[in-house]
Amino acid sequence: MTDTRHAGNPLWIAYEYVAMVIGLGSLAVICLGWLPFALIFNPVLPRHIGQRWGRYMIMDGFQTYLNVLRRFCACRFDLTELDQLRSEGALILAANHPSLLDAVMITSRLPNAVCVMKASLMDNILFGAAARLARYIRNNAPLEMILNAREELQGGAHLVIFPEGTRTANFPIDVCTPSTALISGRTKIPVQTLLIEYSVPYLGKAWPLWKRPPLPLICRIRLGRRFPPPENITGFTRELEAYFREQLEMGQKGTLTAVIAA
Repeated sequence: MTDTRHAGNPLWIAYEYVAMVIGLGSLAVICLGWLPFALIFNPVLPRHIGQRWGRYMIMDGFQTYLNVLRRFCACRFDLTELDQLRSEGALILAANHPSLLDAVMITSRLPNAVCVMKASLMDNILFGAAARLARYIRNNAPLEMILNAREELQGGAHLVIFPEGTRTANFPIDVCTPSTALISGRTKIPVQTLLIEYSVPYLGKAWPLWKRPPLPLICRIRLGRRFPPPENITGFTRELEAYFREQLEMGQKGTLTAVIAA
């Protein structure tokens, strides 16, 4: 639920616009600051060193970004349950995808996370160089995606994937693709679900970039059920989608109570 205490207050509305500019601007500054180093290091550093540094710098940069949002933009994040995964070995982390902030929040807490990303984002000027240095995985070639995911999971990584394939258009969740089931079935690695909830779907698929968010913005990630590797790809995909739908609909009926102090 959205806090309505400031609704209609012109000063608060002005602050929401300022906070939006600070939030978007700080993300651009952080990404652009790392961009030249990522471009230089990618062809120079050995793969394993570049990958490790790339993932660490993404985690550190996104931690900094979320701290900016906490301090200056009235955002509240409850991400503590993700910390339980840091000491675990290889896992497939399957999450619903309501906002552009989803991967930011997940990778800010996990030093060895590798994301399955749209090819367009891998080629994006802001994110592409950093993603390539960290050896993130393109999703446009299914066989190559599965082989690369298997390699990363064999190395102990946390593979972050959004089963919907893109941001949610029809809440609480869109139809899931079989990618998660295929990767889990081929690698025999379990699927840990992540349930992402927002007070409003800021930066969702239907949220224009320059539309101000009603503040405070409350974001939470919960650990959901852990599924064993599937034997039936189609059945598993349907079960995964049904689980997300059930859990997210239950969350919508309640209130986001995990409001974390800045």
